[in-house]
Amino acid sequence: MGKIIAIANQKGGVGKTTTSINLSACLGVLEYKTLIVDADPQANTTSGLGLDPKNTKNIYDCLMNDMDPSELIIKTENPNLDIIPSHIDLVGAELEMINLPNREHMLKFALEKIKDQYDFIIIDCSPSLGLITVNSLTAADSVIIPVQCEYFALEGLGKLLNTIKIVQGRLNPSLEIEGILLTMYDTRLRLANQVVEEVKMHFQEIVFDTVIHRNTKLGEAPSFGESIIMHDASSKGAVNYLNLAREILQKNDLTKISNEDKKIKISNEL
Repeated sequence: MGKIIAIANQKGGVGKTTTSINLSACLGVLEYKTLIVDADPQANTTSGLGLDPKNTKNIYDCLMNDMDPSELIIKTENPNLDIIPSHIDLVGAELEMINLPNREHMLKFALEKIKDQYDFIIIDCSPSLGLITVNSLTAADSVIIPVQCEYFALEGLGKLLNTIKIVQGRLNPSLEIEGILLTMYDTRLRLANQVVEEVKMHFQEIVFDTVIHRNTKLGEAPSFGESIIMHDASSKGAVNYLNLAREILQKNDLTKISNEDKKIKISNEL
């Protein structure tokens, strides 16, 4: 049975979509069958993998029109990576769901139908703490929290952690924090190093060892409708996300990587 991981942070611009696309692609390259569920009305994950959100059946049809999720799955150029697209209509879904019974469990009920088909299901959440994000956290086994290595990095993190506690207490007792992921790290900036130290000091073992560096190729890849591993497998961004995928596999006892080999060495040329 596959593991469902939500990528969540109500703060925008922290790397949720970048992480969703590239972590999923790297898990696929490592031969783990992976599905991305785009649960963000902006549909950036959908367009970032080369799909037109306007021309595809999407997660809204599953939640509000009772469409079987298996009918929404679209294959990507990565043979082990599929996607359920999103659409701007998802904005209205929160209003439509308010008076429905089990409104927080609708995504969970949908994904249970296809969970056995995948090793991992990655949910890209919207930058909010609304009903769709609550649905994602209720459906998930764990959550990855991307945190940008900048001044306001910790702003709102407490609110998100409080929301996770509420979901754990009322809706999904088995929800765990997979880890806090530091993103957009620039080694040249003293402030970035201070943020890394502060986050690791406060949250210790739940912070991933892998840190995602600022990388031009990571920004370029979506404009080509590609993941970083397909766009430039030798780039620092690709190596970072491969390291993250390997770290998650090891954390879940899905690989036998020795501690010495836990990290792919990044050459000075990258």
